[in-house]
Amino acid sequence: MIEQDLRDKILATPEVILEDRDLMRALIAANERAMGENVIDLRGIAMERLEGRLDRLEDTHRSVIAAAYENLAGTNLIHRAILQMLDPLGFEDFLAGLDQVAQTLRVDSIRLVLESAQRDEDPALRRLGEVLFVAEPGFVADYLSGGRNVALRAVTLRPTLPGTPLFADTIRSEALMRLDFGRGRLPGMLAMGSQEPGHFKPTQGTDLLAFFAGVFERTMRRWLA
Repeated sequence: MIEQDLRDKILATPEVILEDRDLMRALIAANERAMGENVIDLRGIAMERLEGRLDRLEDTHRSVIAAAYENLAGTNLIHRAILQMLDPLGFEDFLAGLDQVAQTLRVDSIRLVLESAQRDEDPALRRLGEVLFVAEPGFVADYLSGGRNVALRAVTLRPTLPGTPLFADTIRSEALMRLDFGRGRLPGMLAMGSQEPGHFKPTQGTDLLAFFAGVFERTMRRWLA
């Protein structure tokens, strides 16, 4: 028999039992045992199916919320990086500030690739630091395609290529943003690298990086004008 104090509590607040899944499962199981093995409780089966659907909906709900928070955090990082990128008043300061932009975006390396037919003859370019990588014409397309005949995308996320000239051996994944500097100018590329192999993956969304690249290339057009 149920003790009187416990019985009184249950009668006073029965919703406590209704909201407890483990207790409800135990009560349903006891009811099924009381009915015997030859009786099929269709209501109990329907409840089990509804519980399964509810669990799946809750998992989906949590996944959607987690993705929304992650997207919001990524948006905030991109906005902060853009503001830092717009602060410098000179091109050399702009390039020097890319290291801080990399820290804001939580990447381990960042390189700006510019194609130039006279890359070995321009001492001004060599003076701008390691963040700048000057390459021969056609380098951007070859690097993005990996030597294959494929359509080039605005943003490419992938593991780093073996022997890449852009990053150190410790960099395991990269985000590559193709830059258009306007009519009559050679293309460029902004490359971000991470030591984590899964930091940049082809299955990830690229909308935020595409927006960042769009702001970056418009800023570069001002310096190249």
